[in-house]
Amino acid sequence: MIVESLKNTVPAVSSPCIPRELVSSTAFLLGRLGYSVKMQVVDEFEQTGFSPYHYSVLALLGEGACETQATIADSLNLDRSSLVGVLDTLEERGLIERRRDVNDRRRHVVSLTTAGRKQLASFRKLVQRVEEDILGPLDDEERATLHQVLFKLAAHRDARYVAAVPAA
Repeated sequence: MIVESLKNTVPAVSSPCIPRELVSSTAFLLGRLGYSVKMQVVDEFEQTGFSPYHYSVLALLGEGACETQATIADSLNLDRSSLVGVLDTLEERGLIERRRDVNDRRRHVVSLTTAGRKQLASFRKLVQRVEEDILGPLDDEERATLHQVLFKLAAHRDARYVAAVPAA
């Protein structure tokens, strides 16, 4: 069992410690790790004057298509009114451009600027650095396995993950 094998690699910790019952729960471990990762990512982005939401929007736009604000909100599962603030910040910094949709004047089409592409590259390096820190104890095969398992669980909970996978 993984917990048993870790006893030999993890230094003994004096009190306080996490109850064995909780350590035995995969959901508990996943939740605690998820929270820890989220806080690290938020902190790293805040140090740059951005948030993970800014990165998410740029990553979506970085896949090539111009998107409407509604499509961006739906794709990222963001409240549409909250998205407006994220887009305002990105636009103020010259990272995105919003234009009226020529087919429907009620909608805005959003696209990346050259500066936005550069910022996205910077965000990717930040995320890669954080992932390297978090996944440091794992070898390449373990990282690939973890990613596959997490993707399978994410796709089970949310069909948007399945839709993101390119056709074979």
